[in-house]
Amino acid sequence: MNFFAKPSFDNHPCFSKKASASYGRVHLPVAPNCNIQCNFCNRIYDCANENRPGVTGRVQSPDEAALYVENLFKFRQDISVIGIAGPGDPMCDADKTLATFEKCKARFPHALLCLSTNGLSLPEHVDDIVRIGVSHVTVTVNAVTPDVGGKIYAWVRHKNKIYHGEEGARILGERQEEGIRKLKEARMIVKINTVVIPGVNMDHVPRIAKKAKEWQADIMNCMAMIPVQGTPFANIKSPSNEEIRSMRKLIGGSMAQMTHCSRCRADACGKLCEK
Repeated sequence: MNFFAKPSFDNHPCFSKKASASYGRVHLPVAPNCNIQCNFCNRIYDCANENRPGVTGRVQSPDEAALYVENLFKFRQDISVIGIAGPGDPMCDADKTLATFEKCKARFPHALLCLSTNGLSLPEHVDDIVRIGVSHVTVTVNAVTPDVGGKIYAWVRHKNKIYHGEEGARILGERQEEGIRKLKEARMIVKINTVVIPGVNMDHVPRIAKKAKEWQADIMNCMAMIPVQGTPFANIKSPSNEEIRSMRKLIGGSMAQMTHCSRCRADACGKLCEK
């Protein structure tokens, strides 16, 4: 089946709850480096026992990733999406990410290509993303004002310089907006991921949703923060399921909401309902 022929919500399990019952995805962990430090992330990605974004059993080279997909497709006909989501930020390792996408597009033209990024290094790579044939992009936006973002990000590395606090958050926010607007100008399908952090950005999420609508994003995914030992936010309690449901209901009138996120690992494979 040629999934790539009609890039839409219909056959992408992370963009459509209905599609998630029939289609799966494979995440290729080819991008280990990151250009920001979130206060809920410890950057220790080599973990077989944790089921959360940013972890993987191992990092693959672009050639290893393409071979892995080739072998996977021999016995899985339900995988519609080839995605890259880490374990660091794919656009921080743009050479590896784009090379992997190019190899996969050449060998598996029937599959959708999907990218997940924090957006800091997105703007300068939009043309390449479009050229290669990536159809779906997720950008994680946890704040749209520097005062809130400064509480979430310990530092931001842009053009080989480290920025801290609100200054780093301002640069990240500007780059995210520039990248998202470029994606929509190119008619890409865009999802906004937001990590909901009680006492930090929980009251700010409606403002993020308002911005996402202004950017003409297609859907939004509110994700409960997972406390990670050894991080500044380790002692912040994760939002309850009810709090996340209430948040989605509150902002659902302005932005379509993803309600079936499984907070995938960077090496996830299969349907979202599979463990």
